[in-house]
Amino acid sequence: MNKALAKSGQAYRGHDAPRIRLMVVDDSMVARAVLSRMIEVDDGFEIVAVAGTAEDAIAALGQIRVDIVLLDLEMPGAGGLKSIPKILDAARGARVLIVSSLAEEGAEETVAALALGAADTLPKPGTGRFNGRFSEVLLGKLRALGRADVIPARATQPRAAGTLRAMNEGPVRLLALGASTGGIHALTSFFQELPTRIGAPILVTQHLPEPFMAVFARQLSAASGREALVAEDGLRLLPDRIVIAPGNASLTIEVSGGKLIARLIRQRSASGFLPSVDPMLASAGAMLGAEALGVVFSGMGRDGLEGAMALVGAGGSVLVQDEASSAVWGMPRAVAEAGLACGALPPVRLARRIAHRIGEL
Repeated sequence: MNKALAKSGQAYRGHDAPRIRLMVVDDSMVARAVLSRMIEVDDGFEIVAVAGTAEDAIAALGQIRVDIVLLDLEMPGAGGLKSIPKILDAARGARVLIVSSLAEEGAEETVAALALGAADTLPKPGTGRFNGRFSEVLLGKLRALGRADVIPARATQPRAAGTLRAMNEGPVRLLALGASTGGIHALTSFFQELPTRIGAPILVTQHLPEPFMAVFARQLSAASGREALVAEDGLRLLPDRIVIAPGNASLTIEVSGGKLIARLIRQRSASGFLPSVDPMLASAGAMLGAEALGVVFSGMGRDGLEGAMALVGAGGSVLVQDEASSAVWGMPRAVAEAGLACGALPPVRLARRIAHRIGEL
């Protein structure tokens, strides 16, 4: 097996926080060594294994526990992309961070990897260009993915959501979906289960850079069997059409002559994101009240909380993804713990809950 266990060392950082356990999977010995050296300068991390192929990684994961797998996409054998589902299954709750030269902005492989369950991606620079900026970004992503408050507890029950609200009855005139880290995989599962016709426009705000959006739209169209477009200001929102916030603006709605129209906001929201889930949910509530339904999927931070407050305050309803199925239970957790959610469920069951409300289940 082309792997080597790391040296044993300090098992804990601080007084009681366990070190984040990592596996590096890359067919380049140089890349494995450089990535390992970058990571080991931070004593909050521990490299517990390296592997040169996806097959070796899967075999090793059957014997060791890791929190994060750094995965290259271009490797001998099955390669990294096609192996993501098997790696996630073998890793038993670990997150996958793609570190690959294929993970360029807008690349088909990037969105495909995220749809298959990778938590995040990072373009790998060429040999000799692993400079300080790359190291800072890499360690920042690893810290975000490996924080104790977002790693699913393996030995305890998931944290309980806040008090659940009753779901509104009656028609849904707009479905607004928000997501960030881990959201593309969740949205793919959700759309595969959602009825073909729900009779309402579907808005999607996913935290992604602008160059990803056209590829992301194609991915959602394929997963859902619906038309999916990147939003333009003034675009009419039609039933069962998916409209996606562009990477450089937040997506909101207005009602004009009884018709729903997309409006774009270029300023960052109070949560600091662009696009942001908050303006989308808030405008849905302001325009449609009880006929608006929001869903907040996996993601870091609290984007969506203020929008959910506004939507619920206007009479609308909000569902969230549950902790067990989330790559990062940050955004949905904030909404759930504020007592705003009507349910906390895996993506497939969220789709079924919506189908039940509209009378399609």
